[in-house]
Amino acid sequence: SIMSNHFHVILRNRPDLVVGWSDREVARRWLLLCPIRKKPDGTPEEPTEEELDAICHDPARLAQLRTRLSSISWYMAMVAEPVARRANAEDGCAGRFWQGRFRAVKLCDEAAILACSVYVDLNPVRAGCCSTPETSDHTSAQRRIEQLQADAATPATESGVETNQDVPGEHPPHATPGPADWMAPLELNEVGTPGPQPSVLGSRASDKGFLPMTVADYLELLDWTGRQVVTGKVGVIPEHLSPILTRLGISGSAWFELTTGFGRQFQRVAGCPASVAREAARRAGRRRFHNRGRHLLGSS
Repeated sequence: SIMSNHFHVILRNRPDLVVGWSDREVARRWLLLCPIRKKPDGTPEEPTEEELDAICHDPARLAQLRTRLSSISWYMAMVAEPVARRANAEDGCAGRFWQGRFRAVKLCDEAAILACSVYVDLNPVRAGCCSTPETSDHTSAQRRIEQLQADAATPATESGVETNQDVPGEHPPHATPGPADWMAPLELNEVGTPGPQPSVLGSRASDKGFLPMTVADYLELLDWTGRQVVTGKVGVIPEHLSPILTRLGISGSAWFELTTGFGRQFQRVAGCPASVAREAARRAGRRRFHNRGRHLLGSS
């Protein structure tokens, strides 16, 4: 979500996929991010064979770019720098634009991912910029809703591709890019297709989802939560939504605190106590993390 002076983004980097890309694929993706030539509309030109060969014949450069293409720090730099340049150009000034380096919180389990996703998607609603998820510009929720609407308006026989029946709740690959094709699919589906699941679309690295629920279930929970936040009333979570939180180890009574103050509750890592403890043990020299919201995601 994009606000007036900051933005929130949930990232999943995939070094396991990048390591399997061919040298030419690494070179091609980098040259699309940092193009040598651009079209009149500013979009990158497809790299030439000579441009690809210049990188492919340089092993040290290839290794460096392969690391960068799965680095969260480099992703943030690629996003922040163009915004800063444009803002400085519009204001007719130079110098530092962002106040400081980004702050990152590691999401250790599905409970943390769900709570953070709802928190981020409802930021514009809570800030009074809009009243519903479908009108919340620049959010993943809006893109997923647009995707559902596009799929409903396009019969499967007109899509020009074979429908993937193995991923219920997710749309099939489109002949032309859809509104949500660049994002990770929401529904986690590993039946018959475990592992990283490299994308068949080409507009994202992986087709692997990240939550054990359908897009419809997520949007319903998001909409219900947003209505409670907007009206200022703490209601009772409907029975058919409660099992979603129960499966993920989230206390129903703490749901509103999580989705209204996620950034305050979790400073460096987020997850249930067991997940946070495992992350602390994984990081050499750290015995525990002091997160104020640990008790909200399950019991210790």
